[in-house]
Amino acid sequence: MTAKITISKRFHGPSDSGNGGYSCGLVSRYIKGPAAVRLRIPPPLDTPLELRRNNDGVELYHAGQLVASGRPATVELDAPQPPSFPEARVASERYRGFESHFYPGCFVCGPDREHGDGLRVFAGPVDMAGAPEGMVAAAWVPDASLLDPTGHVSTEYLWAVLDCPGAYSFPEPEQGAILLGELAVSVEGAVAAGEECVLIGWQIEQQGRKHFTGTALFGASGNRVAVGYATWFEVP
Repeated sequence: MTAKITISKRFHGPSDSGNGGYSCGLVSRYIKGPAAVRLRIPPPLDTPLELRRNNDGVELYHAGQLVASGRPATVELDAPQPPSFPEARVASERYRGFESHFYPGCFVCGPDREHGDGLRVFAGPVDMAGAPEGMVAAAWVPDASLLDPTGHVSTEYLWAVLDCPGAYSFPEPEQGAILLGELAVSVEGAVAAGEECVLIGWQIEQQGRKHFTGTALFGASGNRVAVGYATWFEVP
């Protein structure tokens, strides 16, 4: 099986490549159930990419070069207790990306993006007893442009919002930038337009320049909708 995928310029992270979570989410649509997607190179924008199925999952190519690979995965994380929506909104006001941001135009977390264009997920440190060190939270209300034919937020956007909060759960490197290497996600529920959601991110482990983080999305009822496990790299 082959298919064509194009990542529109709107969905960039760095200015010249696709947002990692959104790009991984597009690939995940071709895998049944929880999945892990590894990015091999920055996903090109506004160009048809070829998706090929193999025995282990799927692979995404551009001009014969491997862009990403996806496979079924088990994602088992015990997420910390999330703050309330008002508490998450306060945490968003402390978002460090307002002061310093590698990619201010990022589709997910870029402060330069307007409402209805970017997702404006601004994850800031929480002030809550029992929260893991460095835990961040963001308030998020999806709009109707993100809905699939079932009337719920489409899968690739759920993956997208589970991306960036993890990068803010550990200190910004003194030199270089941070890039997503792999994201594994389990979608456990659905989100409607206008729903008051809470996102959290926390660091699980650090190995030198490699960071492992967890993220989780909670709906208005307080139930967990999706959970993600990411690998991040500090790069020059």
